[in-house]
Amino acid sequence: QVQLVESGGGLVQAGASLRLSCAASERTFIYWPKGWFRQAPGKEREFVASINWNGKETRTSDSVKGRFTISRDNADNTVTLQMNSLKPEDTGVYYCAAGRGRTAWTEGSYYELWGQGTQVTVSS
Repeated sequence: QVQLVESGGGLVQAGASLRLSCAASERTFIYWPKGWFRQAPGKEREFVASINWNGKETRTSDSVKGRFTISRDNADNTVTLQMNSLKPEDTGVYYCAAGRGRTAWTEGSYYELWGQGTQVTVSS
């Protein structure tokens, strides 16, 4: 069974940094576009960042632009979300996703494979 496994979440203070990683269990999806989404308690899931198949196209939501950076290493079949200057409103469960095609999708409906999520909590 193909899996995406996230790691790197935790509890930090506002202003700190965290680095999330997502590893795929099979190389079948190595060139699929990847994305990060998050869901805060009582809120809908929202797009955070995405990257296309070769890493040359990235997209980030306005709420994290300039603070979060997405990257990928196809040799290791991993995608990373570097999160700097974290704010309490960044708190939530962060999900990694993989989708078909070659575009850095921003809509969750384009993604077929989802991880179990990793908790990020930012205290004020």
